[in-house]
This record gives sequence, C-alpha cells and structure tokens, in this order.
Amino acid sequence: MRSKAFLVTGGSGFLGRALIERLARYPDCSVVAPLRDQSITLATGVRSLPMSDLNGTNDWQTALTGIDVVVHTAARVHVMNDLAHDPLAAFRQVNVEATLNLARQAAACGVKRFIFISSIKVNGEGTDLGAPYHADDLPAPIDPYGISKLEAEQGLSALAAATGMEVVIIRPVLVYGPGVKANFLSMMRWLYRGVPLPFGAVQNQRSLVALDNLVDLIVTCSDHPAAANQVFLASDGEDVSTTELLRKLAASLGKPARLLPVPVGLMSGVATMLGQRALADRILGSLQVDISKNRQLLGWTPPVTLEQALALTAQHFLDSRKS
Repeated sequence: MRSKAFLVTGGSGFLGRALIERLARYPDCSVVAPLRDQSITLATGVRSLPMSDLNGTNDWQTALTGIDVVVHTAARVHVMNDLAHDPLAAFRQVNVEATLNLARQAAACGVKRFIFISSIKVNGEGTDLGAPYHADDLPAPIDPYGISKLEAEQGLSALAAATGMEVVIIRPVLVYGPGVKANFLSMMRWLYRGVPLPFGAVQNQRSLVALDNLVDLIVTCSDHPAAANQVFLASDGEDVSTTELLRKLAASLGKPARLLPVPVGLMSGVATMLGQRALADRILGSLQVDISKNRQLLGWTPPVTLEQALALTAQHFLDSRKS
C-alpha cells in the first residue's frame, strides 16, 4: 500500500469500523473518520471528526482537506419492513443526494478516487440456479433501496466523466463476520440453542462475502490502477445452500444442526400467507454472483475461505456469550 490519506464514512458501522482498523495498520496511511457519535473508540491514529446526519447539504470541506481516497460506506440501509411514509424518497435523501454531495465536494478538493459501497440489489433480488450475476450485467433493481443505490452509481459515473475523479463501485452480497447482526446473528442463536429448523432440504445457492474479504477488496481497489471507473461484485467465491450454510455454521459453533427436511414449496406458501414472502425468498431462493472480473482485472482472490470466516464469526459469537 502506497502512502495515502483516506476518508471513510460510516466508521461506526460493521464494515466501516473493520475497514478503518485495517487501514490504520498501514504505517504510511492516514485515516479520517467523520462520526455522529464522538464517544466511539476507533483504531489508534485515526482522526475522528464530528458530523451531522447524512443529507444533501453536509459541508465536507474540513474533512476532505488533503484526502486522496474516499470510501463511502455510510448509507440508509435496507430493512425488511420499512415504515417510512415514502421509502424511495427516504433512501434517495441519504443514498443519492448525500452521496453525490460528498462526491462533488471530493472532486472539488482534488480527491483522486471515490469508492462507493453499493449493493447487489442493484443487479436484482435473486438469480436462477447456476446463472449468477456479473458485474457488467444490465442493472435491474426492484425495491427502493436498490433503486436508490443505482441512482447514486449513475450520478457518480457522470461526475467521474465530468471531473476526472476516479470512481470505483463495489456491490457486496450479504456480509458476515465477527460481530454480524440481523438474520445471520439470529441463525447462530437458533443453532446454539438447538432449535429445530425447517431448512433441511433447501437446494438453493447463495453467495456470501466475509467481512475480511470485502475489506481486502476495498483496499485493493483503493490502490490498483485497473480499478478506476469499474464496477465489481463482492463475494467469497464459494456458494452454498441454506442447508449447507446452517450445517457449517453449527459445526463452527460446536453444535448439532437440527434441520428438518420440510418441502421448500410448503415453506414458501406458508410464508406468503403470513406476509413474509420477501424473507422466505432470501432464505429459500438463490442469489449467486460471479467475481471472475475481480480475478482477471485486479488479480484479486478472496484471502479468507468460507469455512475460515464462519469459524471466526462463530468464535466471536461464543466469546461474546462469555463476557
């Protein structure tokens, strides 16, 4: 890693915090992290700056002084049951307007590269088995979150063409790792408690990305000349079914996987009746991505295997139960 000054947004989040910790280990790199909560402890040497909620009017001039690379991880994240009166407007305010406001100021301040953490939802909601998404496929977002991320990508690409600031877009699939929350944490809790789960006959294929692998890809994209103005998908390069994932995760937890072979059609039908079709699709459906572009253009392969990352995730979960 050559000497660089980074600004990383979303430093209190799952990805942002891990990225900052990785960048702080490079002796010739400096990191600035704008944070709403100044009580958060970051890695040694990282400069924290106070900031307000993300919007289209934030003043970034102080934070951007001397910065070479911006990594924008902050976003209004996708939630299963969004209660906003107008979800698309709410997503646009943060994911589009705030992003482009930051990017315009970054270009004006001479930032060389802007890395935008987008989402696989720009490609769509799911794939047919064995037909993965590719980085250069025609986007087909369906929900407001995915639409807002695509609109931000389009705005950034136009800005890159107009200003010469290099833009890199990374679309991760589901990110997991030590400290993961949401549905992945729920799965670990169920497995740890020995709860019987009806997922013993799910023959889908899902791509996942370990936190360490995603951070490594971002670091690679911050420095690699060929990454400029490209779109990359992020995954571990190993796809698994929901059944396989639960078995591997249970083994990492040192617990038996009590998986009942309930027919997928039955589970999908019940979920639809209960108004949980979207959740069922995420558990039962396939979503695969092809990362061959990463290998060919960047020479990048995921440094951590699926089983290694699951073991680290499970160990963190077990350690947290002891504290």
